[in-house]
Amino acid sequence: VGDHFFVGPFLDSYDPYLLMALAARETRTITFGPLVTPVMFREPWIVGRWAAQIDLLSGGRFVMGLGVGWQEAEHAAYGIPYPPLRERFDRLEEMILLMKQMWQPGPGQFAGKYYQLNGPDSLPKPAEGRPPILIGGGGERRTLKLVARYGSEWSAPGLSPDELRRKLEVLAGHCEHVGRNPAEIRCSMLSMGPIGATATEIDAATQQQMERTPPATEMSLADYRAVLKERGGIVGGVEEIVDSLGRLAEAGVNEALFVYAPGVPEFLASEVLAKAAAL
Repeated sequence: VGDHFFVGPFLDSYDPYLLMALAARETRTITFGPLVTPVMFREPWIVGRWAAQIDLLSGGRFVMGLGVGWQEAEHAAYGIPYPPLRERFDRLEEMILLMKQMWQPGPGQFAGKYYQLNGPDSLPKPAEGRPPILIGGGGERRTLKLVARYGSEWSAPGLSPDELRRKLEVLAGHCEHVGRNPAEIRCSMLSMGPIGATATEIDAATQQQMERTPPATEMSLADYRAVLKERGGIVGGVEEIVDSLGRLAEAGVNEALFVYAPGVPEFLASEVLAKAAAL
């Protein structure tokens, strides 16, 4: 679930942690989590408590997705500080370490530059080793280093298969430096590309996306899709989707995520899933 107050125009937007508490009750098998919670949005101890409790309520199906945040306008609108990128990365690392302390048995102690724990025994605790931590972003010097140290999953931005392979090699180098097996880390990728069962549905999805994320210059629907595909988006109908999934799987992606729109889950389940499973 995206963790944004708004992106572009102001729209109805329920808090992702409320939605995930509902998902814990209403579902039985899916995993879920924020993609991703920006470090400055909430105090780490609040996120840590929610994460532990939603993971318990769901029977261990929550994934703690974290990132440094990228949309300054959201922070400014609600009066949330938006420090320089280096500080946000430093805070993100402290946030991860602090939450891990909260999830351990007994009182938590943490003394960081930005965040502290002074002995709270944050109950209830999640199961040992949970929840897993997902870190989102494509930066090679800080993001992938954090993934190597703390991540169970890396959420890659939209990347071509060749660029993805290169970044996975960088991640493997960071893992070697900290003595970790890169095979322990899952790789997922969110696609922003318009998809559909027919040309009409694909055009409608493209038009909707162009309205939400306008191109810098005027362009046709086909040209807009070409730009998204070049940036790593999965675009088009069934055969194009399956081909893109195969290429991403060969490059190292374990899971592809699609932006929700009415009809998309049903389309993926009925038209794409079986063919993707046979890859």
